[in-house]
Amino acid sequence: MRTLALLLNFGLAGCSSLLFYPEHGLPFTPERAKLAYRDVELTAADGTRLHAWWLPAKPGVAVKGTVLHLHGNGGNIATHLGGSWWLPAQGYQVLLLDYRGYGLSAGKPALPELYQDIDAAFSWLAWAPETQGQPLVLLGQSIGGALAVHYLAQHPQRYHALKALVLDGAPASYRDVAQFALSNAWLTWPLQVPLSWLVPDGVSAIHAIGRLQGVPLLIYQSIDDPVVPLSNGVRLYQAARPPRVFQPTRGDHVQTFAEPVWREVMQRFLDDPHGFTGLRRLAEVPNPENPQ
Repeated sequence: MRTLALLLNFGLAGCSSLLFYPEHGLPFTPERAKLAYRDVELTAADGTRLHAWWLPAKPGVAVKGTVLHLHGNGGNIATHLGGSWWLPAQGYQVLLLDYRGYGLSAGKPALPELYQDIDAAFSWLAWAPETQGQPLVLLGQSIGGALAVHYLAQHPQRYHALKALVLDGAPASYRDVAQFALSNAWLTWPLQVPLSWLVPDGVSAIHAIGRLQGVPLLIYQSIDDPVVPLSNGVRLYQAARPPRVFQPTRGDHVQTFAEPVWREVMQRFLDDPHGFTGLRRLAEVPNPENPQ
């Protein structure tokens, strides 16, 4: 059942609504993590009202820049706060966006309309007084990373406004991820190839990332990821243009920043994004089977 759910999760039969599993409402606010925040209202080009959280840099910490955080396809900004809660203490302001239909945002998630939501976030950041003169970074986790790559390839002016792009567990190919899910169950293993071809792949990140060039890219990919396999992350890295760096991690899907070492890697990368090129190891990947 989990395999079939994962297949649906990535768009069986071309229905974009199956890409998204939003949760309405917000179970908690950043106050639970003792973070200052404010609610932000955005409006997409088609008039859809969107909700986001603005997390200012921690008081007393020099502002280093702004991070636009695009989360994965389930839950909402509350359930994905774990991806960016740590950034304000490091001097980074964060805009954490809920796509249409997620959290307190109006509408229903669908493509291509959802790219308007990303554009609304960029527009807000371009005019917000807090962001003026500050470097801008995009953090895309899971499908948020794939959406970001496709959007940025279509909007080069937004792409070139970035200081850096960070992808975490982003699927290179929706079709490949579907095949991976199908191959993990005996019931669907024999049909993994024909069934995976039912999944639309034209807007996958693998087809767009080669058009992005000049902005430093950091790709995180967990060796243990049960949703997006390591090979998918490697393919995305191979298709990307320099300057880029690939950082293998351990742990579950987009649980990267629960581990302090991977937070430190991102901090160091953002301190000098042009200082890292090629396939290199920014940090040792711990082996849980060999604690020594």
